[in-house]
This record gives sequence, C-alpha cells and structure tokens, in this order.
Amino acid sequence: MKIDFSKIKFNKDGLIPVITQSYYSGKVLMQAYANKEAIEETIKTGYAVYYSRSRQKLWKKGETSGNLQKVVKIKIDCDGDSVLYLVKDYNVACHTGKESCFYRDIEFKDEDKPDAYEILHSLYKLIKDRKETLPENSYTAKLFKKGSDKIVQKVGEEAIETVIALKNNDKREIVYETADLLFHLLVALVDRGVGLEDIQEELLRRYK
Repeated sequence: MKIDFSKIKFNKDGLIPVITQSYYSGKVLMQAYANKEAIEETIKTGYAVYYSRSRQKLWKKGETSGNLQKVVKIKIDCDGDSVLYLVKDYNVACHTGKESCFYRDIEFKDEDKPDAYEILHSLYKLIKDRKETLPENSYTAKLFKKGSDKIVQKVGEEAIETVIALKNNDKREIVYETADLLFHLLVALVDRGVGLEDIQEELLRRYK
C-alpha cells in the first residue's frame, strides 16, 4: 500500500487526529493522534499505532494492556485533516476498562443504554452474558436452561408471527414481531456459537 502523504494535512507538529471505530458495530472507541511514521507502522504491522504527545514517541495500542487493535481499514476525511481507523479484535479501548472512551454524555453522566446503531451487537453481548451467568428471573437465562430445541422452536414461532404481521400490513405489529424475532434469533446464534461478525462477513461477501 502506497500512501500519498502530501495529501494528508498534518498540523504544525506533524500530527493528525485519528478517530478509532469498531469495524463491526460502528461504535466510536477513542480519539488520538498519529504522525507519518505512526501511520506507516499501522500499515506495516496491521495494528493501530498512534503518537503519544505526552511521551513524544510512537504508541502501539495494547502493547502493555494486551488490548491490541487489528486495523481493517484506514480512511481519510474529505479535507484530508483527520484519519479514521476501523478496527476489530480490540477487547476494550479505554484505560478505564470501558469498551469506548465515549461512555459519558455531555453532562458527564454514564450512559446505560447503547446507541441505536450498536443495539444488535450490544444485545448479543448481553445475551451471551446471560448464558454464562444464568441470573435468576431472567427470561433469556430460562431459555438457555430449557435447551437448544426450545430456543429453535421459539425462533420458528416468532418467524410465523412476523409473517402474519407482514401479511396483515400493520406497521406497529410488524415492528413488534420483528423485534421479537430478532431477539430470539440472537439467542439462537449465541447458543450455536455464531457471532454477528460471521453474519456480517457473509453479507459483505455477497455484496456487489
């Protein structure tokens, strides 16, 4: 890969802001800086490398914590003055232990619910946690306790109800039943050990 660095607008210190985003969920993970060498190292190694302004040296994300960021794509914005790293296999990005550094709202309050664009991935993680911990009074945990056959049966039932809703052409009913179907399908995917990333990769393979 050959980069025309003359088209990238580094600041007077030779740096450019880098936004790091999850390749699969779209979640914005962090913001840092890179210089020409950091970008070159990222391309060379396949892992996110930044420039630490406090230490004044290159910084490979996860070199001490183990939370490496596998870079899938690097994008440049329309003005050429900021860079986007799309990463996977990153575990957590924030030094606080949060998945993303952007876990608070403008009032500095922790947000409890995921944003709309990441709801399926967040729900998948929650369902996976329910399978592992099996908390009392959890509907999801009860499904796992009943076994795979019951889970598959529920997917079938919800699929039929969704088809009926579509046939009735009632938007409210369609939305409700589709949400039920997606939830139970996620439970089945977790039960079978199939990740949403696997589905996304298959859809990308088919995309033309």
